[in-house]
Amino acid sequence: MSSNDNRTAVAMVTVTEDQHGQRLDNFLMSRLKGVPKSAIYRMIRKGEVRVNKGRIKPEHKLQDGDVVRVPPAHTKPASEESLFVGDNLKSQLEAAILYEDDGLIVINKPSGLAVHGGSGVSLGVIEALRLMRPSQRFLELVHRLDRDTSGCLMVAKKRSVLKKLHEDLRDGNNLQKTYIALLWGRWNGLEHRIEAPLRKFHLPSGERVVRVSTDGKQSLTLFRQMELYDNATLVEAKPITGRTHQIRVHAQHAGHAIAGDEKYLHREQAAYFVDKGLKRLFLHAAKLELVDTEGQRRVFEAPLPKELKNVLSRL
Repeated sequence: MSSNDNRTAVAMVTVTEDQHGQRLDNFLMSRLKGVPKSAIYRMIRKGEVRVNKGRIKPEHKLQDGDVVRVPPAHTKPASEESLFVGDNLKSQLEAAILYEDDGLIVINKPSGLAVHGGSGVSLGVIEALRLMRPSQRFLELVHRLDRDTSGCLMVAKKRSVLKKLHEDLRDGNNLQKTYIALLWGRWNGLEHRIEAPLRKFHLPSGERVVRVSTDGKQSLTLFRQMELYDNATLVEAKPITGRTHQIRVHAQHAGHAIAGDEKYLHREQAAYFVDKGLKRLFLHAAKLELVDTEGQRRVFEAPLPKELKNVLSRL
C-alpha cells in the first residue's frame, strides 16, 4: 500500500432522517470519498455492502434507521484544494444566490459546477456552501441538477423545509420546475406531452445512462414551443415526474435531443450547434414555483445565461 492511500475499516452505519430516501450508491459515494464509482458498484454487486444484513441493489432507497454495512475500501485523502473554497468560487456562488431566508437558499447554479462532490469532483455546490458557512448547522440539497445544467437549485437550511419540499416534489402539487432547452430539429406543434417510462442502466465503465424502457418508471414531461429555427426548436419543458435525465431522454425519444448533450445527441447534430458557438448543454432551470412553509406562493426565476443567448442570436 502506498503512503498516500489509506484503507477504511468495516463500518456499520445507521441511516439518519436527513439521509432517508437517498439511493444506496449515492449514500456510499458521499461516505467513501475518493473511491472510484466502479469500485463502489463492484462492492454492491459482490454483496460486500449489506442493508439490514441483506444484499441490495445500487438504486435501493434507504430508510431512516436502516443499518448499512460499509466494507473496507482504499481511499485517497482529500487534496488540499478540496479543503477550502477559492475566492473565485466563493464570489461566484455568493453572486448566484437568487433568494435566501432562514430556511431556504435558491441559487442560480452555473453550468459546469457539480451540485455535490464525487465522480472525480472534490467540491460541489453543497460542500462549498458548507465550507463558506461553517456556523450553519444544517445545509442539504433539496434536489439535484446535472453538472452541465444551469439555473434554479434549492438548498434547505432547516430539516422541516427539506421535508416539506421533498413531499411537494413527490406529490407534484405545490412545486413546479420550468426549464428552457434548445432542441435539435424543427419540432412542429405548440405543445407536446411525452409520457415514456424511464430506466437507468449502468455501463461496465460505471457510467450511468437512462433509456426509455417498458419496465422503467412512469415519467411525464410537458413541452411547449417558444421559438422555431431552421434546424432547432427552443422549448419550455416542465417535468411532472422527477426522474434522472428525464427532459434529456424524453427530448431524445421525441427525435429532438437537447443541443450540447454529449450523452444523448448524435455527433453530426452536435457539430451543428458547436458551429453556432455552443460549448455546453443547452438546458437551463429557468423558473421555480413553490408554496413555502407559511403557505405563501413564491416564484423564483434565473435569467438565461449570456452564452446561451449568444447561441440563439446566431440561429
